[in-house]
Amino acid sequence: MRASFVLPVIATLCLGGGIAACNAEPTDSTSPGTETPEGGGTDGATFSFFVTSIEAMRQLSGSPNGFGGDLRYGEATGLAGADKICRTIAEMALPGAGQKEWRAFLSASTGSATGGAVNAIDRIGEGPWYDRKGRLVAQDKAGLLSASRPAADATIKNDLPNERGEPNHQGVDNHDVLTGSTKQGTFSGSKGNTCNDWTSAVGSTGKPMCGHSWPRSSSTGSGSYWIADHSAPGCAAGVNLSNNGPGNGSATVGGSGGYGALYCFATTP
Repeated sequence: MRASFVLPVIATLCLGGGIAACNAEPTDSTSPGTETPEGGGTDGATFSFFVTSIEAMRQLSGSPNGFGGDLRYGEATGLAGADKICRTIAEMALPGAGQKEWRAFLSASTGSATGGAVNAIDRIGEGPWYDRKGRLVAQDKAGLLSASRPAADATIKNDLPNERGEPNHQGVDNHDVLTGSTKQGTFSGSKGNTCNDWTSAVGSTGKPMCGHSWPRSSSTGSGSYWIADHSAPGCAAGVNLSNNGPGNGSATVGGSGGYGALYCFATTP
C-alpha cells in the first residue's frame, strides 16, 4: 500500500516542477567564502604539512616530557627517527597519509650524499604544501623563505597548525619548534645546535636552534621567525608552556616556551 501511494506522489511532483526538476543534479551546498585554495581540499588529499602536537609527541615518546633532543625513535639516526615520527603522526591524524614520504624540517652536521651537512630546506621536496584542512602553507621553497613567516593562507600564517589542522597555540606559550637551522633552512653550523644530530637528550649537550610556530611578539622581526629565532636552553626532554625569553629556562628543548615540537612536510602534496 505504501509503495503504490508514494509513486503517484513523486510523479505528481515531477509534473508540477517539470522534467528538468526531476533530472537536476544536486546543488553545491558550499557557502560563499568557504572555498579551499586551488589544489587544496578538506578531504586531506593534499595534506603535506603540520606541527607535531604536544599530545602526539607525548604519546609516541611514552613520556609527558616528550623526546627531547634524541629523536631516533628506534632508527639509526636522528633524522631517520624524526621522519618516522612525522610519518607516524600523519597516519594517526589521517589514515593513509603515512604512505606519503614525510620529512622533519631538521638540519644536521652529517648525513648528506657526500657525507657533509644536511640542510632542512633540501629535505622537504619542492611544494606546494597544505595543512590538514587544505589551506596553503607555501607554494614553493621561495614562499617558505621569503620572510619571517611563510607565504601561507592568512588564517594559518601566524599560527601554524598541528596534524589535526588546529591552531597549535591553543592559549599556552608553546612557540618553540626544533629546526637546527639558519633562517634560510640550512645547517646552523654547530652540532650543539642539533643536539648531536638529534641523538642526545642530555641537557648539557647543546642548545638546539628553534623557530616559532607563532610570533612570540610582533608578526615581523625578532620573535617572529618560523625557522630560526633563537636556541633552546638545552637538549633534555622537557615541557614548559610559558615564555622564559630566548634561550632562558631549564636546560630542556622546551625550556623557553615549548615541548620539542617538529615541523613535518610531505615531499609531495
